[in-house]
Amino acid sequence: MQALIGAARVWDERLEAALASVDLSLSKLGVLTELVNAGGDMTLGELADRIKCVRSNVTQLMDRLEADGLVRRANHESDRRRIRAELTEAGRAKQKAGSEQLNLVHQEFAKSFPASERAALVEALTVPR
Repeated sequence: MQALIGAARVWDERLEAALASVDLSLSKLGVLTELVNAGGDMTLGELADRIKCVRSNVTQLMDRLEADGLVRRANHESDRRRIRAELTEAGRAKQKAGSEQLNLVHQEFAKSFPASERAALVEALTVPR
């Protein structure tokens, strides 16, 4: 179990370093990816639900992403009390760059041991539902 936890930390560090190379974190990429998947905008409440995060954390993430010019806040069309997060073109480009970095790390991971061992690892880590 300790080896597994240690390995997870190593790969987490590699992911964070790869994303840092494009000025992102896993959290920021997660928000940008959810916005891309939603067609470019959603309410902050929907975003919190999708990333399984409390609303105060979404507000802080939005503050940072907005300061970076990657998202903007907009009023909801029919309910002024609700705020939407809108992806900017810079945010869309940053999400693409982050996803490419994530894929490179995934490829590095896949190359690190044979497919049969990866399959055994996935099977061992799959939690029955």
